[in-house]
Amino acid sequence: MSAWDTVPALAHASDRGHVLLLPTGHYLAGAAFAVAASFLVLAVLSPERLVAIWRIRLPIGSIPDLRFPVSLLSFLVLATLVAAGFTGSRDPLSNPLPLTVWTLVWVGLTIVQGLFGNLWRWLNPWYGPYRLFRRISGHDNDPPLQLPPWLGHWPALVLFFAFAWFELIDPAPDDPARLAAAAGVYWLFSFIAMLAFGFDRWSRQGEFFSLFYAMIARFGVVEGKTGRNHLHLALCLPGAKLNEVEPLPPSGALFLTATLASVSFDGFSKTFFWLGLNGINPLEFPGRSALMGINSAGLAAMFALLAGIGLLAVFAGEKLVRSTLPLHHAAGLMVWSIVPIALAYHFSHYLTALLVNGQYALVALSDPFSRGWNLFGTAHMPVEAGIAMGAGSAWLIWNLQAVAIVAGHVLAVLVAHLLAFRLHPSASGASLSQLPLTLLMIGYTVFGLWLLSTPTAG
Repeated sequence: MSAWDTVPALAHASDRGHVLLLPTGHYLAGAAFAVAASFLVLAVLSPERLVAIWRIRLPIGSIPDLRFPVSLLSFLVLATLVAAGFTGSRDPLSNPLPLTVWTLVWVGLTIVQGLFGNLWRWLNPWYGPYRLFRRISGHDNDPPLQLPPWLGHWPALVLFFAFAWFELIDPAPDDPARLAAAAGVYWLFSFIAMLAFGFDRWSRQGEFFSLFYAMIARFGVVEGKTGRNHLHLALCLPGAKLNEVEPLPPSGALFLTATLASVSFDGFSKTFFWLGLNGINPLEFPGRSALMGINSAGLAAMFALLAGIGLLAVFAGEKLVRSTLPLHHAAGLMVWSIVPIALAYHFSHYLTALLVNGQYALVALSDPFSRGWNLFGTAHMPVEAGIAMGAGSAWLIWNLQAVAIVAGHVLAVLVAHLLAFRLHPSASGASLSQLPLTLLMIGYTVFGLWLLSTPTAG
């Protein structure tokens, strides 16, 4: 019997097969020092020079803009996966739908977006069908309804919380038929909303995948400018596309905070500390259904805590420089600095799931309906679940996770410093206003590394 027959893996969770048994205090102290040192270095550098470096672009050519056909293909793939969810294997590790949604899309695509740029612009499964419907129906005029400006990103925030609740708290988010129903209903709901309010407007305000991926893509190193039937590409520094970003409204700032809160609570909810706090023996884990109420409250509390502490840090920074700017303006701009933190946690938290379940996905996609097919030549590929096991793998994976978290926080300090310079155009003012936020980032770095090293259950 091979290792992949005996080692369990969940379709979307990041449950670790190991606990770090190293002097974690040294890692925590070193990481906190790295974030603090990056702040001190930035404080003595010229913000003008940093902004000039941020604006550097290196053209790398252009490619045909095939957004329409690629989106249609993406929709057909999604429809096939939903059909497989209803009619294929009941095993979440054999059915391609949960593996694609939770591993390839929610984990893998998020990381790719954050590293390289907005691939979702092409892969969006609504754009092609929307354009095709408008062409066939002859309705190329303005959409019949308008979203009021005051609504902001509240629809996307509400829908994201529903998604996060389904992923983290619902008893069976990996069940193929249950996930197929949810995916199908959400696609249809969003498509109807796009027909009613317009594709662009609903994508910016209501469709949370599009909004989330667009925000994450601002940190990718490839920038695309749309030309006539072509996309002109250029390389840039991580976060450089934030150079002229506008402050987010309160609903947008809360949406970004919610994305970080969901990943953070996913890790925190499985710790012995959280379970013990709620009177649950971690060694006798009762299952997700027994924790629905507790974890629902915990997810809401994590979101409220992060939003409150973040707003307090921005408020304290503005007071230090005696700023007269509206707090919502400063907070709406500075909230962009949490994007690299959210991306780093996404990578670290889901790394083991991506390594193992990504292999299961390759196997399942070759035979989506469990008919004995081998479409891509991977149906009989051995899954090496042991890649995340053993002392050597544990050491390598934990260090990759730790490096990602520290790097994400260091980049967040850099982004916050450059954004603060837009609010307070002096080196001293920008640095002073960022002191409370930097202290928060140091604390959150320690918290993130603790989550990776503490024992978990479930």
